[in-house]
Amino acid sequence: MTDGLTALQERLQYSFSDSRLLVRALTHRSFSADHNERLEFLGDSVLNLAVAHLLFERLRDLPEGDLSRVRANLVKQDTLHRLALGLGLTGVLRLGEGEMRSGGRQRPSILADALEAVIGAVYLDAGHAAADALVRRLFQAVEINPRMQAAAKDPKTELQEWLQGRKMQLPQYRVVGTQGAAHQQTFDVSCDIPERALSQRGSGGSRRAAEQAAAAAMLQILKAKTS
Repeated sequence: MTDGLTALQERLQYSFSDSRLLVRALTHRSFSADHNERLEFLGDSVLNLAVAHLLFERLRDLPEGDLSRVRANLVKQDTLHRLALGLGLTGVLRLGEGEMRSGGRQRPSILADALEAVIGAVYLDAGHAAADALVRRLFQAVEINPRMQAAAKDPKTELQEWLQGRKMQLPQYRVVGTQGAAHQQTFDVSCDIPERALSQRGSGGSRRAAEQAAAAAMLQILKAKTS
């Protein structure tokens, strides 16, 4: 594992002061109680900010709504999965035995979540500038252009734009429960809009999928109320 972590840091072009953060970022909940989900939560926000900053600089003529769609295209699971494969995260993930047997090392949601956790770990280890620089290196080989605005919106992006267009605060997502064995968990997530006193639930095989389901349910309620 030590050799693998050293090689990963070389690929990241970043050396951790506290290597325990990197180990935790690569640890799935099926392996240990000291897993990467909190780092993933942090890394998701850091990633969105860093990509937003990158797009603000590169796509100077795009309005807010189009920038949001381009960002959604860049931070979606498929993109993060490809980046994680390029970094070789499959070889250094720490998974429980059941998760490994079920193909967890190749599961897109696990790899995407681990990449976000690594970004969160860099942020804790050295601050925003280091995390922002890492995100920029990760996306160097990813084509970024205005045509990406034509990509279909996912429910979370559509809900965010719906609320922003009405000058409302962004939704809040909470994991309210999990079910099943560690290698086959179902997440139950709540999507809350305090301004409207609205709350909708969604479930999925990953936190990300459950959030999308909850956002889709919330959109359905909001559109029904305004139709």
